[in-house]
Amino acid sequence: MIQAVLFDLDGTLLDRDESVKKFIDSQYDRLSNYLGHIPREKYMTRFIELDSRGYVWKDKVYQQLVEEYNIVNIDWEYLLQDYISEFKHHCVPFPNLHSMLEELRSNNLVLGMITNGFGQFQMDNIVALGIEKYFDAILVSETEGIKKPDPAIFERALERLNITPGEAVFVGDHPENDVMASQYVGMKGIWKKDFQWDAFDTDFVVDDLEELPKLIQQLKMG
Repeated sequence: MIQAVLFDLDGTLLDRDESVKKFIDSQYDRLSNYLGHIPREKYMTRFIELDSRGYVWKDKVYQQLVEEYNIVNIDWEYLLQDYISEFKHHCVPFPNLHSMLEELRSNNLVLGMITNGFGQFQMDNIVALGIEKYFDAILVSETEGIKKPDPAIFERALERLNITPGEAVFVGDHPENDVMASQYVGMKGIWKKDFQWDAFDTDFVVDDLEELPKLIQQLKMG
């Protein structure tokens, strides 16, 4: 019997691609005195390429940008600090985020989150989305000292929620780090479909968050 639903953050609840575009556009405006010699589109496109959808930390991204575009009078550390302090103001939720969480809570499901990333940075983004109140446990990899797909972080989350693997589902956009990793510890994995993984074959898939409550209800019945 399904008692709990656990989620990934980036690419699952937070539309990170749109958030990054909004942030980098804003950074260009804020720091145009230093970045204005680079065409806006070029700066944005190159940042997104180097960022690799969040899998490259921004110290490397900004070091590369400073070198490639001959940015002077500010260093990469300044740009990185701007990212850390300002990104949270540009967080874009996926459609139906709040209504989906409300519905799951109203169905007496326990909710948890496991996200890779830096502790305070990720917590700031969760607060910016206004969703922290829905979750009974939030695990961020830096704070926990382990990260997905390590089974230990899934097991720790289940322990905090006082739930067995067979009573839980995990929802995420990454086939290996989210879906397969959660299945490995005995949870059901639901794939939040992502355009970059078009060939991933798995049992449970949603395109939109609004589909989740119905699917989870079916899993509860089954």
